[in-house]
Order: sequence, then C-alpha cells, then structure tokens
Amino acid sequence: MAESSMFDVVVFGATSFVGQIITHYLFDECGVGRSVKWAIAGRSESKLLALRDSLGDMAHHLPVIVADAQSEETLKSLCTRTRVVISTVGPYALSGEPLVKACTETGTDCCDLTGEVHWVKRMIDRYEPLAKQSGARIVHCCGYDSIPSDMGVYYLQQQAKGHFGTACSTVTMRVKAVKGGASGGTIASVLNLVKEASTDAALRKELANPYSICPPVDYKRPKQTPILSVKYDEDANAWMAPFVMAAVNEQVVQRSNAFLHYHPNFTYNEAMLTGKGVVGLLASTVVTAGIGGFMLAVAARPLRGLIGRFLPKPGEGPSPEAQRTGFFVHDVYGKTDIGRTIHVRVSGDRDPGYGSTAKMIAQAGLCLAQDIAKTAKPGGFYTPAAGFGHQLLNRLQAHSGLSFTVVATD
Repeated sequence: MAESSMFDVVVFGATSFVGQIITHYLFDECGVGRSVKWAIAGRSESKLLALRDSLGDMAHHLPVIVADAQSEETLKSLCTRTRVVISTVGPYALSGEPLVKACTETGTDCCDLTGEVHWVKRMIDRYEPLAKQSGARIVHCCGYDSIPSDMGVYYLQQQAKGHFGTACSTVTMRVKAVKGGASGGTIASVLNLVKEASTDAALRKELANPYSICPPVDYKRPKQTPILSVKYDEDANAWMAPFVMAAVNEQVVQRSNAFLHYHPNFTYNEAMLTGKGVVGLLASTVVTAGIGGFMLAVAARPLRGLIGRFLPKPGEGPSPEAQRTGFFVHDVYGKTDIGRTIHVRVSGDRDPGYGSTAKMIAQAGLCLAQDIAKTAKPGGFYTPAAGFGHQLLNRLQAHSGLSFTVVATD
C-alpha cells in the first residue's frame, strides 16, 4: 500500500488551531504539486476549502479529503491514500483511537502531538502486535512534548559517545528560557487527563511510573528521581522548579532508552530553572506552589468548570505575533559512569507549543514518508528518537528552526 499511495503526507485535523499552522508551514516549505505530495483532511469540507483559500491562488490544487475521527470507514479510506498521517485531532484520549486502529490495520504510518502518556500506553497495549504485522510505524509525541527532550537526549548521547567513547548514565534537562502561550486544545487535553486521574487510583499510579510505556524487562530498573519541589541544581548553578511537561517527557525518554540502549542504569529528570540567589529561590517557590495549586483546583469538579470558563477554548490559541516572537532554550547535562560530563543546548525559534511544534511534526511526517524505508524500520510504536534518529535531527536543524549544540565537555 505505502509504495503506491497517492500522497506522501496528509494533515488530519487541518482546520484545528495547530493544524492550520502546520498547513501554512507545509505550503511554504513544499508548495503544491512539487516533490512532496500532500493533502489536508478533516470532517468539514467547507472549513477545509476556506483553509485552502487562505493559502492563496497557488494552493488551488491542494487536495482536500473529508474524514471524521469517529468514522472507521472514512478513516480507512484516508489511510489507504497516504504513506503518513499527521494527526492533530485531540484530546487524543477522547478522539485518537479510531485513527490508530485504522493506521495499524492498513499499514499506514502516523505521527501525532499527544502528550497523554496514559493513552499512549493503551494504544501500545492494544495495537502494537497489529502494527508489527501490518508494518505501520506509529510515532506519538512529535511536538514540543516530546521532540526537544527526546531528541536532545539522543543528540547528547551521540556526542558523548563521540567525545568519551561511551554514553552517559545520568542525564538531566533544564528549561533555561521559554516564551509561548497555550491553546484551547492543549488545555482541553490537560483538563481531561486531570479529570480521569482524579477518580482513578490505578491511572494515578500509572502516571507516576516513569517506565509505564516501556517494554517489560527481566532486571531491576534504576530508581528515578523526578523534580517535584523547590531544589537547587548544581550543574546549572541555579534554583529550579517542577516543569509541567516533565512527566510526559521523562516517560518518552525512558522508552527511547529501552529501544536505543543508552545505558542499563540510565536516569533522567527535567525541571525549569528559575534563577540564582534569593530571587531564584523565591521564583522557584512561587512556581512550585502555583503548579500544585492549579492541579488541585482542576481536580475538583466545581473548580474545574469554573477555571475552564477563563481558559482558551479549543480552536483558540496564541496570536501569529506571539508565535513568531516565542522561543525556548533547553540545557541538557550528562555524566558518564567515571564522571566525564557534557552539556548540550537545544533551542527553538518560535513559541514552543505551536510555532515550533508545527514545524517539528511536519518534518517528522516528511521524515517517515521520505527518509525511512519500511525495510529499514519495521512496524511498531516508536518514540521520536527511536523512530527517526539522525534523519530527524538533520531535518529539524535544516527546516524547523531548532538547533542542537555542544556547550561544554569535561
């Protein structure tokens, strides 16, 4: 099927907030009718046509496909027409499974933007055997969560092997600086997850397990130490607070280690730097308290509804100007068993959740379609690092405004 598909890539959910950004980016990068064959898809033909019109006259021949996230028939029809589906239809825990099912049944590759690791685990448990049989490569978490973290660790480990001849056993990621906003779709996913976890003790236990999406092993894994309170970071010489995406990224990075075998005693955690001295300590305290208070508030049903009234709704998000002026800088620190150290930096030139995310997932989809043959990477559920490796690293630096650099080695 894949070799005779009509399209290389189809953006599914193209009229969503981030789907529109992806569509505009792909049009600017690839045009229409050139070397990349692509299309946009969604459930509303009128909205798809309006999106196409917004691209200008040169997009007149961009194909439009009508497909509904809850319709197995239309999803299978979509899948049989493309090599790769880029899915933006979330919250994925509510709307994402039918597409995963259709992709694994038809052998179609797929990448998405989910940060809902409990849903990722469900999909792996239910569909990985079928994906391996059909040849479908499913790569979750292809946006800000978790490409900068996952590919940042991948890059650090490749550099460590080049400099030291061995990978690092201890790695940490620190958000040095970030500027960006949240969309209603992302907030809806967070609220849905908190709602589920507030009434499900088993789910809370699963979310707290850093190895929940890793394949089983016959040895004892090392204990992980997430940053859940105010702490001082010796590597960065600054105070730090919990990072809201850490729980997602840490599980993704651990699954990458299971595939790529960085180190049998690999440990990893993430945090947000808040500064030095008393000011940094105070900021860390405020951020930690704020995150904890927000989570407690949205876990309570009456407060969750009240808070939701003041947050962006699905389809809403940062303005084009906010996307353009946003950015992020992540510092990743690694240490080998004998104490050799390496510090690398990952940065993006747009707001992380939308401007950068759109470019990341677009290049992930193109990477699956054009760079990684089915014979080179068999069917299954992958992380960005395990699924793409250096091919995506090259694309991100050439086309997505991301940079990966070595800051220091010792």
